[in-house]
Amino acid sequence: MIPIKLPKEQKDEMIEELQSFFYEERGEEIGTIAAERLLDHMMHRFAPYIYNQAVRDAKAAVNEKLSQVEDELYALERPVNRR
Repeated sequence: MIPIKLPKEQKDEMIEELQSFFYEERGEEIGTIAAERLLDHMMHRFAPYIYNQAVRDAKAAVNEKLSQVEDELYALERPVNRR
């Protein structure tokens, strides 16, 4: 899988979120380096699962829209008069 490259601002925000989580949930303070390593590990290990689920969700959304378009096109058909 292609590694995910996050903008620095986004990665920094995620690191802060991890630090807050550890403090609020476990009462532990972890440093920036530890939080960054944890984030990198989690992204490496779990990103494929999340990515694949996102692809499945997108496929379902596209199929839903395609079904709606097919219904709308069917509704536009005109009856054929046969003699």
